[in-house]
Order: sequence, then C-alpha cells, then structure tokens
Amino acid sequence: MNRRLFLRTGSLAGLAVSTLSLSACSRDTAATPPHTADEAAAPPFELHEATIASLQEKMSSGQLTARRITELYLKRIEDVDRNGPKLNSVIEVNPDALTLADQLDQERKAGKVRGPLHGIPVLVKDNIDTADKQQTTAGSLALAGHRARQDAFIVKKLREAGAVVLGKTNLSEWANFRSTRSTSGWSSRGSQTKNPYILDRTPSGSSSGSGVAVAANLCAVAIGTETDGSVVSPASCNGIVGIKPTVGLLSRAGIIPISSTQDTAGPMARTVRDAAVLLGALAGVDTADAVTQESQGKAQPDYTKFLDPNGLRGKRLGVEKGHLTGSSDAVPLLRQAVELLRAQGATVVEVEVEKLTDPLGEAEYDVLLYEFKDGVNKYLATAGAPVKTLADVIAFNSRNKAKVMPFFQQEILEASQKLEGLDSPKYQAARRKSHDGARAALDKVLRTGRLDGLVAVTSGPATGIDLINGDSWKGPGFSSPAAMAGYPHITVPMGQAHGLPVGLSFVGGAYQEGPLLTLAYAYEQAAKKRAAPEFRGPFVG
Repeated sequence: MNRRLFLRTGSLAGLAVSTLSLSACSRDTAATPPHTADEAAAPPFELHEATIASLQEKMSSGQLTARRITELYLKRIEDVDRNGPKLNSVIEVNPDALTLADQLDQERKAGKVRGPLHGIPVLVKDNIDTADKQQTTAGSLALAGHRARQDAFIVKKLREAGAVVLGKTNLSEWANFRSTRSTSGWSSRGSQTKNPYILDRTPSGSSSGSGVAVAANLCAVAIGTETDGSVVSPASCNGIVGIKPTVGLLSRAGIIPISSTQDTAGPMARTVRDAAVLLGALAGVDTADAVTQESQGKAQPDYTKFLDPNGLRGKRLGVEKGHLTGSSDAVPLLRQAVELLRAQGATVVEVEVEKLTDPLGEAEYDVLLYEFKDGVNKYLATAGAPVKTLADVIAFNSRNKAKVMPFFQQEILEASQKLEGLDSPKYQAARRKSHDGARAALDKVLRTGRLDGLVAVTSGPATGIDLINGDSWKGPGFSSPAAMAGYPHITVPMGQAHGLPVGLSFVGGAYQEGPLLTLAYAYEQAAKKRAAPEFRGPFVG
C-alpha cells in the first residue's frame, strides 16, 4: 500500500521497510557508504549478470547446456544464499531441476527450441502453485507440507515456454498481510531474507526472495506477486527491474490470494529486455480467472518489439511533484533522472497524482480485508492443504505462537476473519472508492496532461531490518496509485544512495505495458544504473 498512509492507519499490504535511518550518513548519494568489511563475500561467478540472450547464445554454440547453467545457479544458491552472506532468499530448490534441464537439452539436440526461455532457470515466489515436489506455503508454517495438485496457470505457461523451474523464493509471510507490525522478508517457514547490497537493510517485500535472488545472480529471472508494492518495491530496493502488469494480463489461478481486485504476478529481472521476455511468456487468457478475458486482443506474445533505445523522443511524461522536494536521498536521484529523460527527448511536466490517490488508502485497506478472507477460503477449500479455512490458519498460529509469531502477531488475519462476505455494502462502497476512484484519478491526469506516462520514485533507499519494531518508512513511494487502479507499473534502477539502490517508476493506463516498456528501456539504456551487489556488511557510520 501507500506506506506513509498505511503506517499512519496501522495497516499494510506487501511493502517494506524498517526503522534505522540513513540521516546520519553523508548526503553525497554517490559516496561509498561506511560499512564493515564483509568476511563472507561471494566467490566469482561464471554467470555474473548473465542475460537470457547471453545464456541462449552459450547454449546455441554448445558452450553451455541447460543442465550446466542450472548446476551453476544451484551452486550459486549454495554459496551465497545458504552460506557466505546467507541471503536466505530461496526457501527451497526444486529437486527435479536438473532432470528438467536434461529434458530440455535433449529437445535442443533434437532441433526443438521452444523460445527465448528454453533451458533458462527461473525462480518462483512461494505463494504460486507448482505441481511438483516443491511446497506452496506463502511462507507460513500453517501450510507446511502443502504440495499443489496442479500448476498455477502462469507456471504452466512457464513450463510450456521451456523454462526450468529452479525453486521457490522466500517472501513476507502471507504476502505481508498478517500483521500491522510485520518485518518485510520474514516468514515463519523461511525466516529473514537480507538485502544483498548492505546485509542489515530490508529487502522490502513481499516478493523479497525473488528480488534478492535476481539481484544476487541466483537465477536468470524470477516471478513475484503484487497487491500493492510487492513487486516494484523489492525491485527498487534490490536494484533490478520489476513489472506490475495490468490486473488481467496474467492469470491469478493457482496463486494464494490477497485481493481479486488488485493481485497480479509480475516479472523481476536485471534488465528491461529480460523482464519483457518473461512478461510475454506469462500473459494469456485463462478460463479459471475471468478478469483475463479483458486482456483478449491486448496481451502481446512478444513485448521485446516495444524496446527502442530512442523511445523517449517526443514523449510527454508527468513527474510526481511531491517527489521532487524533501530530505530523502531519493530526491536528487529523481531530479537527475528527470534531466536525463529531457536530454533523451522527452518533455517532463510536474503533476500531483498522490494528492488525488492518497485519500483512497483507507478504502483500499477495507477492500483487501474483505477480499482476503473470501479469496483465502476459496483457495484453501480445494487446495488439499493441512488447513482448510482462514479460521484454521488463525487457530494454527495461535497454537504454535512461539514458532509462528515470535516477533509480530496476526492482527490483519483476525480483522479479515471478522468481516462479512463480498455482498456487504461497506465492501462495495470501499471498492468503488479505491479502485474506481484511483482509475478516474489516473485517467484524468494522463488525459488532461496529454501524457504518455507518469514517473516518480518507486521507493526510497532501504532502511534497516527491525524484527522487534517491524517495518517503518521514510521518504517517497509510488506503488499505490497503479495498484488501486489495477494499472501497469514498471520500475528501473535510477541510482544508489549510500550504496542502496533506488528505482524510477513508469506508470500508465490499462494494458499499456508495451508503451511503458518503450519508455523504461530507453531510460535504462541511457542511464545504465544497474550495479551488482557486493554483499557489504552492516552500516557503522
């Protein structure tokens, strides 16, 4: 959600970050941060910053096989995630990953290459069903041991594209919709994920593991999910590209839900091109998710056709006025980004989107509370999981409080359980206010300004992990407008503050993923702000 509003109202929905402030550090955002040397640095890695295209080239030439690539990523997970910096981003690896890679190598030898993802290892967030030996738990011990009966629709699409499902990533438990005082990146099953740039900083959430794994080169690309901020915020805080698509572009069938109005899966990658490749592979109409019918004729099988390094020329963009001032270290980065956008041929004008959408936050929270109970009960009723209802989850957590709730409680689960069904007038009114209101606000700003898109700070630099007090937030963030409206949102690295990444948001109207990718790619190619993490030790200055 909009963090500033949600922290005021004692609410959350899949975001970051926590309490230690960077204010005592130098204001020079380009400066190397003061830190202790990390004694568990990662060893050199053969596939460092590899792209889908570079991996395909190596497989086509015979230099590497899908099996060897998979072996290298599994070794990287062992070296960096389980040992060394111990990032704790991968909750489990797929025991069949090498077998899948072997099968895809055999297909390649027989002359069959399914497409750009053939043989490419992909990590999947642990709230997405995979019908294999892996569990699907949303990070919750209440779902420990649950193995899905069938693949989520997007996992089926992933397999059809020839990807290797490498493993599952850790997340903020229940996609960070459990407690008003939670810590992003922590789950009772997976424990705490760390930010690979500075290890005591939050990875943000709820797609914490996916963001960290991509940033730390534990996979080629990964899949996250978002209700409000859960793809774009961890992408921003971990220095990668994240796409939160239009709700309806990707099926939600087989994904443990929060909100039928706002939920969507989304690609997470180190480059805009790789994110575009993954987006095209995942998109498609699914009879099990009615909202995907709206994408008929709008989804693109290949989003890379929109990638133009000169794509900013002649474009008109609106920058969120409120993000251009203030004490946040993200402000000078945004100002630099705006100047670069202008240098690349775009016209940039100031707009005030948050002034229109921030007042909708309480209604948004009500929508999520109502829809969470409805969605989780429907999922659990047919999942074959050890718990069958949200009430069962709450009871399990209460019985196992020492393991499940050592740091924070389950106030959100309990609040959701108390609510009536989706025929409630209060729910209907809240949905109209938040969803319809956000759409109307964004449409008006885009239309009256004759804008090709909106730009803003995705989220400020990551603050410290704080298991005692939970997440807090200082600085700008721009996830909520697009989240409430169900509109697309792409974040791209725009620099670092004290060694911590900050992302630049591109937001547009429904099913405008293609045009937004044009803007994001042109900015990425001109800015070149992606920098791999160095696993620095904690801040000391």
